[in-house]
Amino acid sequence: MPERKVRVRFAPSPTGALHIGGVRTALYNYLFAKQHNGDMILRIEDTDSQRFVPGAEAYIIEALEWLGIKFDEGVGYGGNHAPYRQSERKDIYRKYVEQLLSDGKAYIAFDTPEELEAKRKEIPNFQYDASTRMQMRNSLTLPKEEIDRLIAEGKQYVVRFKVEPGEDVHVNDLIRGEVIINSSILDDKVLYKSADNLPTYHLANIVDDHLMEISHVIRGEEWLPSAPLHVLLYRAFGWKDSMPEFAHLSLLLKPDGNGKLSKRDGDRLGFPVFPLEWHDPKTGEVSSGYREAGYLPEAVINFLALLGWNPGNDQEILSMDDLIKLFSLEKCSKNGAKFDFEKGKWFNHKYIQNKSNEELTELFLPILQEKGISADPAKTAKIIGLVKDRISFVKELWAQTSYFFIAPESYEEKSVKKRWKEDTPEQMKELIEILENITDFASEDTEKIVLGWITENNYHMGNVMNAFRLAVVGECKGPHMFDITTILGKEETIKRIKKAIEVLQ
Repeated sequence: MPERKVRVRFAPSPTGALHIGGVRTALYNYLFAKQHNGDMILRIEDTDSQRFVPGAEAYIIEALEWLGIKFDEGVGYGGNHAPYRQSERKDIYRKYVEQLLSDGKAYIAFDTPEELEAKRKEIPNFQYDASTRMQMRNSLTLPKEEIDRLIAEGKQYVVRFKVEPGEDVHVNDLIRGEVIINSSILDDKVLYKSADNLPTYHLANIVDDHLMEISHVIRGEEWLPSAPLHVLLYRAFGWKDSMPEFAHLSLLLKPDGNGKLSKRDGDRLGFPVFPLEWHDPKTGEVSSGYREAGYLPEAVINFLALLGWNPGNDQEILSMDDLIKLFSLEKCSKNGAKFDFEKGKWFNHKYIQNKSNEELTELFLPILQEKGISADPAKTAKIIGLVKDRISFVKELWAQTSYFFIAPESYEEKSVKKRWKEDTPEQMKELIEILENITDFASEDTEKIVLGWITENNYHMGNVMNAFRLAVVGECKGPHMFDITTILGKEETIKRIKKAIEVLQ
């Protein structure tokens, strides 16, 4: 048999913002597809009409585009297997429901929610399966005339898959190895609901994966219990040869304590769990996103890739191309990965260091414009070069560089008490004279002359230099003092010292 082309799919439900765990699933699918020169499909699983949230689909597409996870076909991309929204494939699913019914692999059930609830009270741990199905109101227990009458009267029904008990179902998982589940513990899952004329996840998923020629299903650990059912469905349709290989990814866990990472953890500890900011149309609640929090998309990708997978070496900084070359499902962990959000900040810091000053300038200029500052890009790039090793986010540049753009209006009180002595004003006046006589204000020359003046006069080096910094910056912080004055220029530096003398006299 010829080797199948690798085709994977990411199939989110449009029920709200895309969780960061879902992003990691999409990323692993993307890395696997690209590594094998395969295709990645975006399918929207919107068969649960009750949970549909307007705007969620567009949000998912925008989030993955921002992160550089691109699709070869699917919703918003087109392709030969359209439509890619499950709600637009009703007629396709109906045909396969009829096939299962006519083959005796599924049956119609009319049990009302009240009847099911009564049965749960009557039988502890009730499950609709081979041991209970003959006690219920379904096409296995009712005469054909009654079934036809109920359908003609418009009574709501579901179609259930008929699971035969006592069979060991083998699922070969590329991460977990062979998983064996006995069919007796599986219930007769609902595959279709007449109420909205839509299939459930289980049927739609199998039919679409088959028709879209999906070769590998890489999804979250939470879907592992449904894998045996999906294997049985493939067999029921006679599609055993087209069954995809499965890989179930471990969960992302809370940074502290036990359990799955949730939005509440992010709210509690102050980090995003969504790629983009999300405005909930139902509640009006706004949830933070990695993009709006100032994370670079490549940093988020690198951080996420290493949560549950490692390349087998000590390398941590990995570009998308590096990840595509190195990724393998065999190196994915079976155990959950703790979500270390501080490590996420570290990755962002590293990626900022690796960006050129010019690239960071492009990201910083809009922040300056918001502050009402029209800055020269070349000068801004020089400023960024002096401070970028101190930041983890572009937005932090303002706190580190504001004094380059706006002269201080006030002076930090603690530094004034410690650094502005009785003789400081006179020393600062002398310093102004020294600076005025310097023709070449380039950093090295200015530094040599000023430090020579301090030494010759036996002034206290720390006191004079800190007072100088306080006058120019407004507090005792910032990069090398003479790098600051080189960028500010002679006129602006002297002007600031004069103002400090006047204000602090």
